[in-house]
Amino acid sequence: MGLGGRSSMNRPLTPSLSPRERVAGGRVRGQVHGPNASAKANGATHEHGPNAPRANSANQLSEAATRLSARRVDVSFKPVKEKSNLWLAVALMAVFALTRLPNMLPLNFSAAYAVAFCAGVYLPRRMAWWLPLGVMLVTDIMLNVLYYHVPAVGAYMLANYASYTAIVWLGQKFSAKSSWLKLVGGGLLGAVLFYLITNTLSWCQDPGYAKTLAGWIQALTTGLPGYPPTWTFFGNSMLSGGLFTGLFAAAMRLSEKMGAEEEVVAENEPDEQPEDAQTEESGA
Repeated sequence: MGLGGRSSMNRPLTPSLSPRERVAGGRVRGQVHGPNASAKANGATHEHGPNAPRANSANQLSEAATRLSARRVDVSFKPVKEKSNLWLAVALMAVFALTRLPNMLPLNFSAAYAVAFCAGVYLPRRMAWWLPLGVMLVTDIMLNVLYYHVPAVGAYMLANYASYTAIVWLGQKFSAKSSWLKLVGGGLLGAVLFYLITNTLSWCQDPGYAKTLAGWIQALTTGLPGYPPTWTFFGNSMLSGGLFTGLFAAAMRLSEKMGAEEEVVAENEPDEQPEDAQTEESGA
């Protein structure tokens, strides 16, 4: 055989393919067709070489940073509002301490009933007890020692603190979301409780009252001879209880409204992307 025969024997035998089969074979072998062929080819080209893993990881980090920078971050104002309301309540407690100065207010015209009631409404459970009662105890001791020049504590104080305790308990039965009129009504009810408890204990302890129903009614209305009638003290208690409760509740409502408006403004602010993210997006 001649050279042509040798070459024909060494040449691999391949079946003859039709034009359609050749196109199909090209697709099977990995040829890329269509409008995305160049992009896929470029991607395949970039996947080779020693720097391919580093480039891929850099691209992934860049995409992740872009998504994070463009993502909206929601901030809850609820803890902030609760903290601001708490500080407002504490500030009003300090104002209450100043109102206890001698001759600052008329007799039995006190903010103590409203403070005890609103502490039960707005303050956390434990703080609702120790903060108002602690402020009252400290101011009572200072007044007894520095102004009235009597013993720091006495049995007569039990009636007052039993009343304040009952008013705090009453306030805890109300919700901070209650209407303003309902809260004012609760403050008035707290003043009634104070009046009933203190005058009933006075009727029990004072020997000038007969220990009968008529003596108890006397303790609630006219009182003992030589002293102003107790019903005048009741009027001041009711007036101060309703007034200071209304002011306290209005201040808390105003604080909540301002916090809600700040939250709405923050939610309506347009999302702003950092300059780096905008540059990356424009470059992509």
